[in-house]
Amino acid sequence: MDTTATVCVSLLERMRATEQAPGLSVLDHGLLVADHFEDLEAHVRGGAPPRFPWKLPEWVRDPRLWERLPSRETLREYQIYHDAGKPYCLVVDDDGRRHFPDHARVSRDVWLSLGRSVEVADLIGMDMDVHLLKDDGVAEFAKRPQAAALLLTALAEIHANAGIFGGLDSTSFKIKWKHVDRRGRAILARWPA
Repeated sequence: MDTTATVCVSLLERMRATEQAPGLSVLDHGLLVADHFEDLEAHVRGGAPPRFPWKLPEWVRDPRLWERLPSRETLREYQIYHDAGKPYCLVVDDDGRRHFPDHARVSRDVWLSLGRSVEVADLIGMDMDVHLLKDDGVAEFAKRPQAAALLLTALAEIHANAGIFGGLDSTSFKIKWKHVDRRGRAILARWPA
């Protein structure tokens, strides 16, 4: 086994051994996000009945989103490995709470250290951007070639995490959904029709 393959196996082992939330590893979370995205795409683009529960915003059916996506392989790698750096930046505070400071940057750096795709690394490094996006940053964000992938993945992420939040009816999920919905509407409003 070459060095890169050994490091990749080590990364998978670390992701599998690090909890994202109680009972859910970082790797399982990434796989769940990728599965949610594939379910979303099959439902919206192919008319398949959804396998997971969804609360879909109106803008999700806009073909401009789906036309701007990178390859299926790029998306899946990004979605599975978007938190790859969490095992490397885990901090447990005095109360026993787990934190992952600057995990998007660390995840990007870990991915690049393996000699992997720069395109995937860029998506990984920007993974939190939709979740943290403010009104005054929407115009710049909408210009990014990664905007559609990041927005649709953010929607898949909050649905994949809904069980952690307490379900689709929880206050936490509703707050996160409302933010992604508002940002999605604002981003699409800046794209040519």
